[in-house]
Amino acid sequence: MARRRKRKSRRRQEGRRILEQVAQYSIESGEDKPVTAARKFIQAEGIAPPALLLVKRNEHTTDRYFWAEKGLFGAQYVEENHFLFPSLRTSEGEMEKIPVGSRSR
Repeated sequence: MARRRKRKSRRRQEGRRILEQVAQYSIESGEDKPVTAARKFIQAEGIAPPALLLVKRNEHTTDRYFWAEKGLFGAQYVEENHFLFPSLRTSEGEMEKIPVGSRSR
């Protein structure tokens, strides 16, 4: 049987596009759990929000976290609810806007 394609959420796609503009850090979790490794890295490096942390758990799995003024969040949650984060609104305003007439379908 033919497989149906999963519908892509426009809101999540927009959030992913916004998160691409944020500073990214790649780290390995080592012996710690991924979220603990992310918190320790933020503390040690003194990273200012907003930032995206890619924590490699093992050779196959990478967890993504977003460091905001409000705390540490899962990147998927932030993609879906990017409008709740003021630091992403300022980034969004700086991005180039596409003129309405030049959109293609």
